[in-house]
Amino acid sequence: MSGRTEHNRILSLTQAAMIAAIYVVLTYVFSAFSFGQVQIRVAEALTILPVFTPAAIPGLFVGCLIGNIAGGAVLPDIIFGSIATLIGAVGTRLLRRRNPVLCTLPPIVANTIIVPFVLRFAYGVNLPIPFMMLTVGIGEVVGCGVFGVLLYSILKRYKEVIFKTSRFEGRTNAAK
Repeated sequence: MSGRTEHNRILSLTQAAMIAAIYVVLTYVFSAFSFGQVQIRVAEALTILPVFTPAAIPGLFVGCLIGNIAGGAVLPDIIFGSIATLIGAVGTRLLRRRNPVLCTLPPIVANTIIVPFVLRFAYGVNLPIPFMMLTVGIGEVVGCGVFGVLLYSILKRYKEVIFKTSRFEGRTNAAK
């Protein structure tokens, strides 16, 4: 394996781990309103990160998985809540060349559709599914939409520094 390839692999793994860790910390710090039928998960702002790096996809999935486990979620929530975040992250990555507001739609839609069913069938919340879609959707619009676009506007200025793909870029083979 070449030095560049190995370096990029390590860099991607490190970025994914850092994103997962930040997701877990944000979920834990804001746990009072990260769970339940009315929730604003601040960590969901990070679902904008696949615009900048594909490493965010596994990072967000693992971060959500660990955050749900640490938050005391039941197994269906751990599984399906994390899958909703994974679906959203993949969708965001696919839309990365579009308007950042559009990039926030996949995680909003995925969570708005999946989480109410988790609340009903895993936690026994006896509210109408459409009502829970509304409440979860509003929370996702705030978490992913508002906070995510705000995070995007801050990070786009520093993307070359934060999400640089290789320290070897621009060097000749002899300089390696």
